[in-house]
Amino acid sequence: MNQRRVVITGMGGICALGGNSGAIWGGMKEGQDGCRPLEIEARDLKVNVGCGIIGYPENEGIDKRQSLTMSGISRISVIAARQAMLQAGLEPGEFNPERAGAVVGVGIFGTDAVDQSYVDIFVEKKKRTHIFTVPRVMPSGPSGHVSIAMGLQGPVFGVTSACASGNHAFISAVDQIRLGRADVMLAGGAELALVYGPLKAWESLRVLARSVCRPFSADRDGLVLGDGAAIAVLESYEHARARGANILAEIIGVGMSGDASDIVNPTVEGPAAAMRNCLADAGISADQVDYINAHGTATQTNDQTETRVIRAVFGSAADKVAISSTKSMHGHCLGASSAIELIACVNAVREGVIPPTINYTTPDPLCDLDVTPNVARERKVDIAISNAFAFGGTNAVIAVKKV
Repeated sequence: MNQRRVVITGMGGICALGGNSGAIWGGMKEGQDGCRPLEIEARDLKVNVGCGIIGYPENEGIDKRQSLTMSGISRISVIAARQAMLQAGLEPGEFNPERAGAVVGVGIFGTDAVDQSYVDIFVEKKKRTHIFTVPRVMPSGPSGHVSIAMGLQGPVFGVTSACASGNHAFISAVDQIRLGRADVMLAGGAELALVYGPLKAWESLRVLARSVCRPFSADRDGLVLGDGAAIAVLESYEHARARGANILAEIIGVGMSGDASDIVNPTVEGPAAAMRNCLADAGISADQVDYINAHGTATQTNDQTETRVIRAVFGSAADKVAISSTKSMHGHCLGASSAIELIACVNAVREGVIPPTINYTTPDPLCDLDVTPNVARERKVDIAISNAFAFGGTNAVIAVKKV
């Protein structure tokens, strides 16, 4: 049976590089570093840097009544979704709402609402939390709010798989379109990691960088957390063509796997299986891939393991493919990371530009790939893939190409 083709017709985003997908991509090309001093109340935090959101709109355009029930991740999801719908040229009445849905991935939940509840009860000694704490906290809140704001009455649900949540959301949306359950899906990820509770938790893991994020560089000392969201409009190829949409790229393959090994330490076999599954689903060979947006967290173990994964899957082609970790610029936005990274992949195939891995100073012999150090590079890119390998051994990979 021939599968329905799935294309991308709109993208929106907000993170440390800017308040829309165009600004984010511009920052990536320029090698901007979104890492800056934290603006939250420090208390006893040892970490003092993060990739906070810039370019937040003065007018969110969100209904005041709906706003009362929203956490920060729902708010930035709706902002990104509205941008994506605008770029896609989709207006109410121009599509069947019962054939349109939303899937948004989050790595944690409404962290700002949880933190505020603890302050309310334990610090300010209030007798109750905010009346809408439950809908603000729930991980499915962003997808529900995107559905409400955009009038989407088809498949609507949230997904959570730690740092692979964004890619799992895209894959889930692709499945809905391929299976004929929807013609249009909004999909992506959102996260607020720069909140006291999550920062203290990550601090305990001892994987946070002291200053900047240096993926694949021998002197890397950990990841830098970030806030952000990115949403894409996915459509069946037929639906997009019928309405004369401007198609940005096509999702030609997806792959998933589980390590079934360790909750925090990655294997080579699990991520390699996800990459192979993606290539097989796309019907392409490794030597056809021009660019890999690496998971690239800048921890010692992750970067070395991902290098081994790429070499295991690509063989001799690993020396020819361009690689970069844009987390060096926008930070590790957990559930939003791979959603933001799709902006890099889509624009790489559209413009023929490989965004750089910034802050790279010293080659690591155990990370001996072409990681595009510090400066963007022009190169023809027909096919790009995005890796997302998460805690829990949950792996999700996506391949996109020009149309």
